[in-house]
Amino acid sequence: MTDRLPIRRALLSVSDKAGIVEFARFLAGQGAQILSTGGTAQAIRDAGIPVTDVSEHTGFPEILDGRVKTLVPQVHGGILGRRDDAAHLAQMEQHAIAPIDLVAVNLYPFEATVARGADFEDCIENVDIGGPAMIRSAAKNHAHVVVVTEAAQLAEVQAELEAGGTTLALRRKLAAAAYARTAAYDAAISQWFAAQNGEEFPPRLAFAGTLAQTLRYGENPHQRAAFYLDGSARPGIATARQVQGKELSFNNLNDTDAAFECAAEFEQAAVVIVKHANPCGVAEGATLSEAWDLALRCDPVSAFGGIIAVNRRLDRAAAEKMAALFTEVVIAPEADDDAIAAFARKKNLRLLLTGAMPDPAARGTVFRSVGGGFLAQSRDAGRVDAAMLKVVTKRAPSPSEMADLLFAFRVCKHVKSNAIIYAKDGATVGIGAGQMSRVDSSRIAAWKAGEAAKAAGLDVSLATGSVVASDAFFPFADGLQAAAAAGATAVIQPGGSMRDAEVIAAADEAGLAMVFTGMRHFRH
Repeated sequence: MTDRLPIRRALLSVSDKAGIVEFARFLAGQGAQILSTGGTAQAIRDAGIPVTDVSEHTGFPEILDGRVKTLVPQVHGGILGRRDDAAHLAQMEQHAIAPIDLVAVNLYPFEATVARGADFEDCIENVDIGGPAMIRSAAKNHAHVVVVTEAAQLAEVQAELEAGGTTLALRRKLAAAAYARTAAYDAAISQWFAAQNGEEFPPRLAFAGTLAQTLRYGENPHQRAAFYLDGSARPGIATARQVQGKELSFNNLNDTDAAFECAAEFEQAAVVIVKHANPCGVAEGATLSEAWDLALRCDPVSAFGGIIAVNRRLDRAAAEKMAALFTEVVIAPEADDDAIAAFARKKNLRLLLTGAMPDPAARGTVFRSVGGGFLAQSRDAGRVDAAMLKVVTKRAPSPSEMADLLFAFRVCKHVKSNAIIYAKDGATVGIGAGQMSRVDSSRIAAWKAGEAAKAAGLDVSLATGSVVASDAFFPFADGLQAAAAAGATAVIQPGGSMRDAEVIAAADEAGLAMVFTGMRHFRH
């Protein structure tokens, strides 16, 4: 078997017709016979290129509204027949089956049909049958057949044909891509069907990703990494346009996603500063510039080299302040030209514009790998409002305390557990994250608030007069007592501990107002 193979006969049938007419013209110039169907055949014919309809080639008409047109021996025998097997060649000659050396097929746009909200029947009609069958046949017989499933592959195939024929290495590469494409297609269909049947976690779960970027390394230089898109187009790092800056790393992408998802929680102009996937400063304000000042005040030390996310169109005033601090990434839905210009002198800073904000209440599934498998769960789309809160202390929160409690609990959702958040006037003033003991998180957050006050030249801790949020219940009164000692006046927590009565009594003794949410926000 010769490694380089010419093309004598090609079957072209594509829904995405980008480049297909030019490729057909090239093949015809090489002396190849072109077989085609439907709109692809018409496009080739309109360009003045000789083309044979598949039905004419097979002697069998399209039937069942086009559902059956290539599912015939003359097509699959021509693709699957081994050219180095005498018995195969004899059977092909016996049944008048001509070899097909190249199959260029991309599939009915099922994913796009679902994405536009089409009804059930329309989605079903966009499930391709003949296309995947031809692709899999050609990929199986890649020793003798070229399979093309993406318009971007045409140029590489043409270059090899111009050099004398396709190589086995290219055919194997294209076969692997073909199986990945049909697997992803079937995964999309199975996920959609499961959703139609109300199965959130079906017995067999299939999902696929499209490579967006091969990364320099993973969390550490000795690890390899890549970024894949899942097709959901959730606004964020998957939809972002990088305006400037060096290549994004694994850690950049992970931290930026954490920051942007947190920023999406707030209705007012908000700024989130993240370090190692944990917020180190979050604030709302009348403007992004005001919110930035408050967010940075919370922990200016940790903010150095961090990630900044905003939930509004970025303006120059805020951008100039952000540019004054060493920052890895800034992500925003949009930015003014003046804001973009403010970052231009920071050549390494990555500026990402997503086009929109994600919906924090939107359902979805998130995954985490474990040894031998992976965990799947619904996204934490829980949102607490004032009507859901239960006042459990003698004193109820004041209106300003209530606003800060709700703000702090939204931040809590995005801080690694055990999480304790001190907040005042729509801004975090101390954050304790990821400690094994909740009382330690409370003490760390209070210490942070004290350090932030010193940095701001204040004599009193920022925690004084603040409210405190806990992502889960206080198992003992000590965590709440630490918050009271730090100067907090009100507490928001899920409740549900066997010692709730003890914790409530401690709050009453300290004169704190406390509300229960009935919802926790563990984030591991």
